Formats: sequence, structure tokens, C-alpha cells
Amino acid sequence: MANESETRRWNHPRWVATWPRRERLTDAVTPHVVKAADARSGQRVFDVGCGGGALAITLAEAVAPDGEVVGLDISSALLELARRRAAEAGRSNVRFLHMDVQTGTLEPGPFDLAVSQFGVMFFDEPIAALAAIKGRLAPDGRFVFACWQSVERNPWHVGTALRPLLSPPATPPPGKSPVGPFAFGDEEYVRELLEAAGFGSVRAEALEATVRGQAQAVTDPSLFGLMGVPPEREEEAAARVEAHLARFAVGPGEFEYPLAFMVYDAMA
Repeated sequence: MANESETRRWNHPRWVATWPRRERLTDAVTPHVVKAADARSGQRVFDVGCGGGALAITLAEAVAPDGEVVGLDISSALLELARRRAAEAGRSNVRFLHMDVQTGTLEPGPFDLAVSQFGVMFFDEPIAALAAIKGRLAPDGRFVFACWQSVERNPWHVGTALRPLLSPPATPPPGKSPVGPFAFGDEEYVRELLEAAGFGSVRAEALEATVRGQAQAVTDPSLFGLMGVPPEREEEAAARVEAHLARFAVGPGEFEYPLAFMVYDAMA
């Protein structure tokens, strides 16, 4: 099954329940993706891994009144959140579909623009997924997406602190690639994937931002088990995370997180 582990993770009730608090980080990146996308009125857009719908809803305003945005995600619960948010925003030109773009069938295109905000790093067959995205674009269509730079450039991530408590990552099965938030952290690797999938004229911009938020913006103790921490070591995990985040503290329960990410723009 394509993207089997990610499908389980993004449909797990505990993982989904914590997502709105973690959006604090991704919301800081949305304006950069919107600027790079430069969506215009009348365009048809699809958002890969749309999650709670923030990017799709913003772009729906940009392509109104005659354009349309279709958000795609593998998480049923996050799609429900996206639909509620679209209704609250009064955006009738955006809709959300439960679909894995790597294997699913999207209505006939072509689309003018594809976007993704931290959704591309989780495909276990990235070339196949990127080729599927390209196949739904018009000949002059574009794919604009954001992904994290390396974990070394994103010290807020608590995986570094928890690493001593976790088992080594499993080797992917034959034909599969490693996935995770930093799987696209190497620019040369990303360019190779895009070119192998048929994209051209790839532009990349390295960007940084600082976000202020609570500890729950980057972690939640309820997720330790899902991350692989043994139950008997969860207290140790909490202590490690607290020490790890101390460097970012700016006040009681408040932290400033430095983010490093890339925005890519590729032609179909």
C-alpha cells in the first residue's frame, strides 16, 4: 500500500487532535507560499496534503470569483476541519477531497497551479507522486511548495532530543524512500526528484522565520508513544524535551522558534 504508515499516522485521533496547536509553525510559512504561487483570478488550483485547509482557503480568495481550489489529503479528520473553516470563511469556491495524490484519481484537469505546504516530504515513492502532480497540470502549469530545510537548521524539532530513546529508523522496503518532515532537506536531492518526475525550470528560495508560541506548537506528550518512545521512558522524554526547548524560552510558557524552510517553484 502506498504511504501506509503516513495514512495511519494522519488518521490517528491523538495525532489529529494536536494538529491545530502545531499549525502555529506552518501558518508562519503560508504567506511565503501564497506570494510564490501568485495565484490569479480564474485559475484552477489543487493543494497537495492540504491538512486543515489554511493555504487552500487563502488561495480560494485569490482565484475568486471564477477560479477554484481543490484540497487533497489522506486525513479524514483534517479534511472535516478544513471544510468547517471554509464554511466559516464563506468560501464557496474551495472544496476538499479525501485522496492520496500518488495513487488517487482526480477529476479531469488540467489545473493551472499545484501547491503544497509541508505535504511533499511524506510520499514513500516521491518520483511517482511528483509525476502524478505534474500529470494533472496544464503544459504551462506550475508546482509551488514549501518543505523544511535540514533538521540541523531547525533546532526546534524535538526529534533530536528524543533520538536516544527511539529505535533506529526502519529501512524502507524495496522501491520505497524514507519519509518524514526533513526528507526533502537537501536541495540537490529535491531537484533530482523534480527533474526525474518531468518538472523543469526549478527555482528554489531558502527562507527563515521566527514564530512565538507555546511548547505544544512543536510537541505534545500525548504523542510520545506514537513517535516510538517506550511507555516506561515517557517521563524521561518529557524532561528531555523541556531541557531541549529551554534555549527558546522568552517568558513563562512562551518560546521563539527559528524556522528554516525552502519554497520551490517548478514548471510542468
